[in-house]
Amino acid sequence: MNPPLVEPAPAPAGTYTFVVVSNRLPVDYEEAEDGAVTWRTSPGGLVTALEPLMRSSHGAWVGWPGVADRDFEPFENDGISLVPVRLDEADIKDYYEGFSNDTLWPLYHDVIAPPSFHRETWEAYIAVNRRFAAAAAAVAAPGATVWVHDYQLQLVPRMLREARPDLVIGFFNHIPFPPYGIYAQLPWRKQILHGLLGADVIGFQRSADAGNFSQAVRRLYGYPTRGVVIDVPTGENEESRRVIAKHFPISIDSAGYEELARRPDIQARARQIRADLGNPKTLMLGVDRLDYTKGIGHRIKAFGELLADGRLSVEDVTLVQVASPSRERVSTYMALRDEIELAVGRLNGDFSTISHTAISYHHHSYPREEMVAMYLAADVMLVTALRDGMNLVAKEYVAARFDVDGVLVLSEFAGAADELKQAILINPHDIDGTKDAIVRAVEMPKRERSRRMRSLRRKVAENDVAVWSASFLRALTGGAAVPAGIPDDLDLALQSIAGAENLLIALDFDGTLAPHVDHPEDARAIAGSREAVQALLDLPGVRVALVSGRALVSLQHVAQPQSSVLLTGSHGIEVQLDTPEIELNLLSTELEQLDTLARVLESISGEIAGTTIERKPAGLALHTRLATEEDGQKAERQAREQLGDQLPALTVREGKNVLEFSVRSSTKGDAVTKLREYTGADRVFYAGDDVTDEDAFGALRDDDVGLKIGQGATLASHRVRSPHEVTQVLARIAELRSAQTR
Repeated sequence: MNPPLVEPAPAPAGTYTFVVVSNRLPVDYEEAEDGAVTWRTSPGGLVTALEPLMRSSHGAWVGWPGVADRDFEPFENDGISLVPVRLDEADIKDYYEGFSNDTLWPLYHDVIAPPSFHRETWEAYIAVNRRFAAAAAAVAAPGATVWVHDYQLQLVPRMLREARPDLVIGFFNHIPFPPYGIYAQLPWRKQILHGLLGADVIGFQRSADAGNFSQAVRRLYGYPTRGVVIDVPTGENEESRRVIAKHFPISIDSAGYEELARRPDIQARARQIRADLGNPKTLMLGVDRLDYTKGIGHRIKAFGELLADGRLSVEDVTLVQVASPSRERVSTYMALRDEIELAVGRLNGDFSTISHTAISYHHHSYPREEMVAMYLAADVMLVTALRDGMNLVAKEYVAARFDVDGVLVLSEFAGAADELKQAILINPHDIDGTKDAIVRAVEMPKRERSRRMRSLRRKVAENDVAVWSASFLRALTGGAAVPAGIPDDLDLALQSIAGAENLLIALDFDGTLAPHVDHPEDARAIAGSREAVQALLDLPGVRVALVSGRALVSLQHVAQPQSSVLLTGSHGIEVQLDTPEIELNLLSTELEQLDTLARVLESISGEIAGTTIERKPAGLALHTRLATEEDGQKAERQAREQLGDQLPALTVREGKNVLEFSVRSSTKGDAVTKLREYTGADRVFYAGDDVTDEDAFGALRDDDVGLKIGQGATLASHRVRSPHEVTQVLARIAELRSAQTR
């Protein structure tokens, strides 16, 4: 019997306020020949990002320790509480190598390799996800935040919600999420979506991935989606739960990589690497896991053709290819290794000389220090992924190049391409285009290399892994307890936007300028807010707008805005800009739909007592508040069925005892975009308290400021407690801008 590795930690059940759940624990198990056992912290951006938070918030990490068929007690390593989950060899074969990596991985990467669909591996996936969920539920404190990671654990959010409805649950998908036409091939497509929708916030690497997910939800479940918000029915009193599905592009510890690159010993190692390779004029580098999604074969083919064409010379250019071992027991990966090594052997046989090797190929992993030395040694970094969630190697190369030199050739199918626009972007399937890009990189003048690298480094430094984790957790948990006043970080943000040449201040009304009241027609802005708005209107280069879900007639009645305030109502459908007229401009087809909608709802309301119809500018609402519960459900059911047949394209919003149908789909995000274009604003401040305001927050740019009022998950960058603080914020913006424009 093996002795215990460490002394068991105190019983962890129900004590941790922050819990991370991932397939692997952030440690590697090492056992020496003499039987001594150690746990070594795994290098990785996720550990770097979450380590300070884990320590400060009494956190625990749930995952598999990397050793099969062994039970380990919870323990601490380097100040982090770790909760191991047991996996047997059968679990690894069916759940990990089978369903996770032989079904989901190829499917989510655009079926570059054919996925397999086996009921046995799906059952194993369910069982292991249930095991992870049970472990997380057991250690999470009441009301704790649980952050689940990646495609191996997509069922865990729903399992957690059913076991512990008190938890705040986030999920981040580190790999792509495929378009519906590909995702629909999965036999268990609805079950996966159901699992993910147990989370409060679902994060993706790219905006397109979040859009693909929302489309799949609409197609398979019919749930309403508005921008980044999905309404998920709870099954209780016709109510729904709001889920945010948005991209949060992951990054790296950029400062850590630069710190390593500046070490004299690593710089000496970089020089030694070049010397060992014969000091070529140009050293090109590829660093990948040996995976069919990485485009290694495409890269080798392009390089080989350049040598054959005489556009590059083996005496001048060397390619170093690091292909780390990956899933070596999966047959597809065995075949890929044979294919790549055969291609390398052929190319070297055709073009290498006694003193110069075309490709220096390495099928093993290196420590981070050696990788940074390679980044410093390489003149050109080749990232030719056929499909990649992010590709952090691209960002690592940029972070290491403190000398502001080197050229990044980057596949447009990697998530990093969305941010690293100053790389040379390629379609790796286009071999001729890839060849041209490689030659361009090799021949690029020093001034252009420096200009591009300086821009890339700024982007990576400003959006490092700490910013990524903070933005996700802010969206998930930001308002557990919101203090009074203006927080320091918000005041800094206000100082930044106050000096904008053209500034747009866009504000929700109910819950933002006015407290919520029982009767909407009684709502009024709090004392001082009108004066704060007027102070802004008196300043040059500032426009103020109200963005409301109310119809404009109602908004004008309760807000009584100044004549120069821009107005949008009905979630952006109605607009009143610098003219007294309200713009709606419904199309003839939409007017016909309105007539049909009115006819259907009036027929239903006329037959069922207690139901009423409310007319809105671009739709109608069926109110059932005065009907019996049975009659109200009957009326809503008939409305959905009849209008679903006759007008399937209607936008439907469900509220408590009300069902709203609209012939035009619009969100507050659309309204903010329209107002930005109209005013020519280069910076936008938006404040709102409601879930419908999340669409507006989602439409803001990185240098804009979003302000959430009150608690709840949000995409806003800042938060205050109540409308009283909003008035203070508006007055503060006016004060700052006035001081800057004197």
